[in-house]
Amino acid sequence: MTEPRKRLTSPSGKDIVLTAVRPNAGVAALYTKRLTKMVDGMHRAVLRSVRAIYEALPPELAQDESPAMALANEMRRLARKWLGRFEEEGPKQARRFAREAQRSTDASMAARLRDQGFSVQFKVTAEMNDAYQAVVAENVGLIRSIAEQHLQRVQGSVMRSVSTGRDLETLAKDIEKRYRLTRKRAGFIARDQNNKATAVITRVRQEGLGITHARWRHSRAGKQPRKSHLQADGEIYEVARGMFLDGKWIRPGEEPNCRCVSQSIIPGFE
Repeated sequence: MTEPRKRLTSPSGKDIVLTAVRPNAGVAALYTKRLTKMVDGMHRAVLRSVRAIYEALPPELAQDESPAMALANEMRRLARKWLGRFEEEGPKQARRFAREAQRSTDASMAARLRDQGFSVQFKVTAEMNDAYQAVVAENVGLIRSIAEQHLQRVQGSVMRSVSTGRDLETLAKDIEKRYRLTRKRAGFIARDQNNKATAVITRVRQEGLGITHARWRHSRAGKQPRKSHLQADGEIYEVARGMFLDGKWIRPGEEPNCRCVSQSIIPGFE
């Protein structure tokens, strides 16, 4: 399978603006499900261990250094165990997500081109491999950060509970609250990374097809849209550079929680 070596040109002589390639909601949903499943397993195991050791210790934890030390040691053990699991599972999930995002984006872009009479079959180029590896690396780091942040916060809750003599149920409610926040963050990461992966794969394919310009389209979604992104709606930008917004060069979908998309422009005769 080969990509065209020459720049795509509109046969009518007029510019063709393709329908935007949008992030696949199904890919984001599956990624969310897999990440939250990892979070759920970690939460259940940590809460079970904390309950067991807390119940085995005397209530006067604040006055007894040994039980408090035992609890701190248990939290360190749990942190090592679950960080290790996330580090082991993270690359697998990151690669799986990157493959799904690439396939979905390629299929969507090929369909947009086919609607305009262009038959294109994408292959894995050096540029696409670089983009794929970058998506994987970013997601590996983010998956690890989910476990790191959650375990640090739970450990803080446990040690504060020990020092203030709070009862187990109060501690359990605090851990549950942190769990819900971590689960929410995992979902955000999945959706946001799907936006970013779609954006970078689209850009690489545009450049591979010789598409040099695109139109910025605001998603019209979100309760607090970025004013600069809203104002950029409909504007044409260079694919290689992006648009200069808020003091920097960016492309649709690259900023955190940005749902903007790109409409590829196939030029007419020069």
